[in-house]
Amino acid sequence: MAGPLPLEGITVVTLEHAIAAPFCTRQLADQGARVIKVERPGVGDFARAYDTRVNGLASHFVWTNRSKESLSLDLKAEAAPEILDKLLAEADVLVQNLAPGAAARMGLSYAVLSQRYPKLIVCDISGYGEDGPYRDKKAYDLLIQSESGFVSITGTPDEPSKAGCSIADIAAGMYAYTNILTALLQRGRTGKGRHIDVSMLEAMTEWMTYPLYYAYDGATPPPRAGAAHATIYPYGPFATGDGKTVMLGLQNEREWVSFCQQVLQQPALATDERFNANAKRTAARAELRALIEQTFAPLTAAQVVERLDAAGIANAQVNTMADVWAHPQLQARGRWTEVATPAGPVPALLPPGCTDARMDAVPALGQHTRSVLVGLGYTEQQIDALAGAGTV
Repeated sequence: MAGPLPLEGITVVTLEHAIAAPFCTRQLADQGARVIKVERPGVGDFARAYDTRVNGLASHFVWTNRSKESLSLDLKAEAAPEILDKLLAEADVLVQNLAPGAAARMGLSYAVLSQRYPKLIVCDISGYGEDGPYRDKKAYDLLIQSESGFVSITGTPDEPSKAGCSIADIAAGMYAYTNILTALLQRGRTGKGRHIDVSMLEAMTEWMTYPLYYAYDGATPPPRAGAAHATIYPYGPFATGDGKTVMLGLQNEREWVSFCQQVLQQPALATDERFNANAKRTAARAELRALIEQTFAPLTAAQVVERLDAAGIANAQVNTMADVWAHPQLQARGRWTEVATPAGPVPALLPPGCTDARMDAVPALGQHTRSVLVGLGYTEQQIDALAGAGTV
């Protein structure tokens, strides 16, 4: 690393599971924060058991938990409040995404904690927020994708679909991360902590604001269009003569003219009354799609891409996961590194925008329990007694 990372010296205590909060705190760890992940003894974050695809470890867990310290602690044990008190006395940030109301019942609400730790930033991540009629509803990624309207506009005309990755969790995690960063900046000026209440529903609804505005005041919402764009055309996948698919997209009328002249090699189409505006092309997409794929039928995908590149038309491969692992652009930019795990080293992508980041190991359950407790002043004899009682 070239020098100190931006968040070195910041300590984060996190009561987290699944994806949203762990994804948030991993960003903090990437930038140098010390992240102490509190996990239930013997079980841990339930994402540890989602699958065994990474040398026996869970894919979600490996993705979201590098560079953290794992402290096993039964939060309901008699000795747990004292341990948490000592942790929070030294912490800058507390992050939690426990079941609705669980943190407050343990005395871990911002209203309570701010009295004892006025500089502490408390970030609560939940499905629907800390108040309102949906406050106590459980929320998982798919459910929030549905509740936010995302599923209603995603998929084919015949069937709605969810996103292939956990976008509601990711959205909430990133808004939690950015809010924590701004709270740290604010605390630098005021000396005071802050409460952050991140709702998965609100995070996803922010991402849905274009289709919401498109359907403003009772207007028809964007139709489900598969992998094509719902309101711009041509923009999406097109078959080629060698059985492959090319993804392409046009953004304006200048590109439409170039596409007709250089890619389709039918310049008269550029001024055809059926297609000479985006709204017309979108309305006549079935007819236009047939014309495009008729032109592409004698060509290989490589030949189509060559024409698209020459015309300055944006295009992309429809890559598989194997293709992405071997993507030449990621390789050329040196974006892959390795992180250690309890099952050996695995590849890891450097955080976007970063050339320097902490890329330390994914922890085993409770791996740092003893060292964290020693740092809080517990003796080896006391730690053995806590372990014997099942507290840690």
